[in-house]
Parts: sequence; C-alpha cells; structure tokens
Amino acid sequence: MNDDDSAGRRHEISDDPARLDIARIHQWLSTDAYWALGRTREQQDRAIAGSLNFGAYDPDSGEQTAYARVVTDRASFAWVCDVYVDRAARGQGLGTRLVTAVRDELAPLGVRRFLLATKDAHGVYAKLGFTPLAEPDMWMALQVG
Repeated sequence: MNDDDSAGRRHEISDDPARLDIARIHQWLSTDAYWALGRTREQQDRAIAGSLNFGAYDPDSGEQTAYARVVTDRASFAWVCDVYVDRAARGQGLGTRLVTAVRDELAPLGVRRFLLATKDAHGVYAKLGFTPLAEPDMWMALQVG
C-alpha cells in the first residue's frame, strides 16, 4: 500500500511483520506514548505477536515512521491501539492514513466494529468516522493491577 503525505512524499504502509522495527516501536511506545510508558520489551513483543501490525515506511530510507497495532478476530471486531507516528513525521496526516489502511484491510473481511481509545486525538479519528460510544453504559472494563 502506498500513500502520499501532504508534502507529496510517498510512504509505504505494510502489514508485513518482517518489516517491523520492533526495537524502535518499543522505544517509541515505552518512552513517548502516555498509554504505554514503561511497557517492557517482553510485553511489547507479546503484544506484537498476538496482533495484526501495520507500519508506515519512508520511501527513501525504508525507515519505519509510524506504527499501529490491531487486536482483531479478522471477522467482526477490531481494537485499534498503539497508533504512533514518529515526532519528525507528525502533522502530515500519516496517522490518519495508517488507520485508514487498517480499516480498508479489515472491512472487506466483515469487520464491522472498530474501537479505539484516545485521550487527545479525537479530532484525528473523527475524520475517519469514529464517534463516542452510542451506548457507553453497555460497555464494561476490568482493570487488573
């Protein structure tokens, strides 16, 4: 999957697990993502192994510039999480295009419910059609530890 950013540069978006820069992903999330601060490398490795993962890659260097992880059954449900864009690549719409690629990959399989949680990026996801839960009182959570 290729995609132009606002400056006309192409980023390749891929779900090929062999292309993931796992050390970089762990560094990004464990040190700069409020929801994953302090996540261990072992935890990150297990999260990646149990998920569908997407990376965005610089067209010239091949360097990974963004990441999204999806917990999904590939049939009806997907939880989009760990969406992260490298600080140097932010502000160009790459995160929006990455989540669009996730949606476009899974929707043809019948996935109808995509969920995510965000503290500060509601506007970004609203552009893609995400809305607050229609019936939040139906949902429950279990926080352990």
